[in-house]
Amino acid sequence: MSAPRQETSQTEASRTTAGVLSELDAAGVRYLRVMWCDNANIIRARAVRVRPLGDVSVRISQGQMALPVMGDNVVPDSGLGPVGEADLVPDWNTLTLLPYAPGEAAVIGNLQQDGQAWGHCPRSFLRVQVARLAALGLSVQSAFENEFYLLRRAGDDLIPADTTVYAATAGMNQHRAFIHALTSALEAQGIEPETYYPESGPGQQELAVRYSDALSSADRQIIFRETVRGVAQEHGHVASFLPKLFEGSAGSGCHINLSVWQGETNVTGDAGETSGLSVLSQQFIAGVLHHLPALCALTIPSRNSYRRIRPHVWAGAYCTWGYANREAAVRVSRGGTAASRFELKAADATANPYLALGAVIAAGLDGIEKTLSLPAEVAADPGHLSEAQRATQNIRPLPTSLGEAISALEQDATLLEALGTERATTYLAVRRAEWDALQEISLQEEVRLLAERY
Repeated sequence: MSAPRQETSQTEASRTTAGVLSELDAAGVRYLRVMWCDNANIIRARAVRVRPLGDVSVRISQGQMALPVMGDNVVPDSGLGPVGEADLVPDWNTLTLLPYAPGEAAVIGNLQQDGQAWGHCPRSFLRVQVARLAALGLSVQSAFENEFYLLRRAGDDLIPADTTVYAATAGMNQHRAFIHALTSALEAQGIEPETYYPESGPGQQELAVRYSDALSSADRQIIFRETVRGVAQEHGHVASFLPKLFEGSAGSGCHINLSVWQGETNVTGDAGETSGLSVLSQQFIAGVLHHLPALCALTIPSRNSYRRIRPHVWAGAYCTWGYANREAAVRVSRGGTAASRFELKAADATANPYLALGAVIAAGLDGIEKTLSLPAEVAADPGHLSEAQRATQNIRPLPTSLGEAISALEQDATLLEALGTERATTYLAVRRAEWDALQEISLQEEVRLLAERY
């Protein structure tokens, strides 16, 4: 039993619930967590007692998709309420034993009604965008690149688990047991870690994993977050993916890395193009940049996110692209003489990965379909340019608050159409409720509320 696979074999597709439960029972599993991720990006689950001849029949109130991060109260004007249910149907390709919770397993569910995808199912949204790409003969390979903090409890507060600095070997030594246990737990679930180092903030870590197809990468983001938190707890720590925990320390992003493919060929780069990017990639990135202010409501969608998105802190606060430019919202990486992939830096782990990645693909598709032109590369820190220079180069700042990002999404017809009326209505209502409730609270209050929810 492992993490999501890129392809579904005939054997996997034909697996029955009874057969899976028999396997789990034989493996000593007592409870199966059937998970979903809501619009506030809280990972939730209902656990089913595993029995050889049992069943997995999980239904949730439709109102579950209209809960804000603050608490379990359905937000008004969301279009959802106490009436109506949705079926949470396991995707057995995501089944995994939980290394940090012996005797338990987890599977990610699809939200359905009458056997069909429910209009509020985040995984279905991503699937639709992937299918739109496939209709053009294209696909993306992607990975979520997480930063997170290891914390320890000090009374009612959470404080960093160390005092080291960027890439300090002292930090590696201090957290070696945790990192090795985390690596083993991820590998046991089919996720391949590639690079690790202590990040800039005290207690901050970064562990990058290998790319996969779009849906698998979003599934793996759910499993990654759950695994980090579970293993950290075993080691006496609290792990938090909240974008900004400490005013004077680095924020935590979750960069979305992508490459564009035709069949088995990575067509992101083209050495014959001045930019080093293929025409398709130029158009895709142009679409992302064009829609980026609205995308922010889906990729950096919390009030806390905007404590991190500031100039001169390598968070990508301007709507630009560039090679090796960590102040650009889209950073392109070279593979020899041409581009190999690109990453959206304006993303963090408060974003539902299915909605965030699906919206990025929708924006990129719009760039391809409209043959948008990629603006010139910015090879400097945009924050050090004068306003006149930025205006000349059409360099726009990203929204400076969740409220601004929500307003941008409300005016973006392309992304609203991709989301669909029902999903967009509920999502905007949830994030608007969070903005209204949290916009005036202090960072300390915000951290106490949210550090352990993300």
